[in-house]
Amino acid sequence: MDVVVIGEPLVEFSAARPLTEAADFRLSFSGDALNAAVAAAAAGAHVALVTRVGRDEFGERLIAFAAAHGVDTRWMRPGDGPTGAYAVGADPTGERAFVYLRAASAASRMTPAVLDDVPLESARVLLVSGITAALSASCGELVRHAVRRAGAAGGRVVYDPNFRSRLTTAEAARATLAAVAPHSALVTPSCPGDSTALLGTADPAEAARACHRLGAPAVAVTQGPGGVLLSTADAPPVTIPAFPAREILDQTGAGDAFAGTLAARLAQGEPLADAVRAGMAAAAISLAGQGGTGRVATPEEIEELLHTASAQPSGQNRR
Repeated sequence: MDVVVIGEPLVEFSAARPLTEAADFRLSFSGDALNAAVAAAAAGAHVALVTRVGRDEFGERLIAFAAAHGVDTRWMRPGDGPTGAYAVGADPTGERAFVYLRAASAASRMTPAVLDDVPLESARVLLVSGITAALSASCGELVRHAVRRAGAAGGRVVYDPNFRSRLTTAEAARATLAAVAPHSALVTPSCPGDSTALLGTADPAEAARACHRLGAPAVAVTQGPGGVLLSTADAPPVTIPAFPAREILDQTGAGDAFAGTLAARLAQGEPLADAVRAGMAAAAISLAGQGGTGRVATPEEIEELLHTASAQPSGQNRR
């Protein structure tokens, strides 16, 4: 297995207008774990999504959707509770509003036992997020268990804090980050979203240092149009400029496209900085689609954007 993702896929009802005005919705499938898994599969990785869906038609459709996008669905299984869902309005600015329908969902009832037959020790990369950890107390235990198990086996753990105040408190999210960081190969906090709430700073360099103090050997601080600050324990931090997006329709799932593509490239043996750039390119391309999986970058598109950017004067800055 190249990449294992653990989390909750969701039925997505997306509208072309703000939720306060929308009357028509498009049915699709999203959720941070599914978005990342689809992006990793599109990048050429053998990726499995570990989750539970409801014993309902939406659960069946979610599994079929993931399979159609190249995701290994052996561990996407029916469980007690409904399939989670959410509604989202158009989001060209990033100031979006979600309405979640995921209380007591099948995925929120996951426990560490869902990993009993998952070959986690053979996975090159494990990708988990703070959203999964915040779904329930048992999901928090699942994330901690998975990270310890994968890390002990030599796998590279990528952790996206992905703080959501509607799901959890900053205090609880900070505790999860502190528990996971020492076992992670890379932590990817957003700034200022994650960093302010979890690390007490809106400065990307200080956010990286705070993650290092927690035990993370490498940190990629995402800053939207401000690019990514990449910091490792053995080198000065480097700011990688963002790629210009050709079209911005919706920012939903851009961070997940970044994480999934990054995980795939790491699993394929790319150096960290190159994997980060590929993830940034995938995120920029994803902005042209509506919803979390509305626009998935192909390897050819990523390479084209990387090549175009490399032909421009270097914008990297050491801090």
